[in-house]
Amino acid sequence: MKCNLKYLILMLAFISPACTNVQKKDSKSSILFPKGEKHTTKNFAGDVWVKSLIDADSLNETAVGNVTFAPGARSNWHSHPGGQIILSIDGVGYYQEKGKSKVILRKGDVIKCPPNTPHWHGASKDTEFVQVAITGRTNGATVWLESVPDSTYLAN
Repeated sequence: MKCNLKYLILMLAFISPACTNVQKKDSKSSILFPKGEKHTTKNFAGDVWVKSLIDADSLNETAVGNVTFAPGARSNWHSHPGGQIILSIDGVGYYQEKGKSKVILRKGDVIKCPPNTPHWHGASKDTEFVQVAITGRTNGATVWLESVPDSTYLAN
């Protein structure tokens, strides 16, 4: 997983400057990865789009996906037996682990969520948030928990 993660980060480092140059010419074409399909499960509140970039398989047990959260959208509390890394690509988002304060995420921020740590993430209340989620699948699938109430989502 470490080798593939280093490859992905190196790839993003090379892609990012190219996207910055394009952004100066035409801000409408600054999307790094496709938005994907609207996610319609009960594991999210609000509008969320997911584009799988790399599916986990028998050779590489890491999944990578581009996730776009509409303003106010968020995941339920959940955990990943293999941990998760979140790369903030655009907008303003939130991340919170159970028992800790909410973290505000902006473009370029990185979160490393330890294995089996209940957490949630999503967009701020008035700004879209785009992230690349890198999820280890070595010890099983995502464990989905309860929804995040507005009182938790809106707390400072």
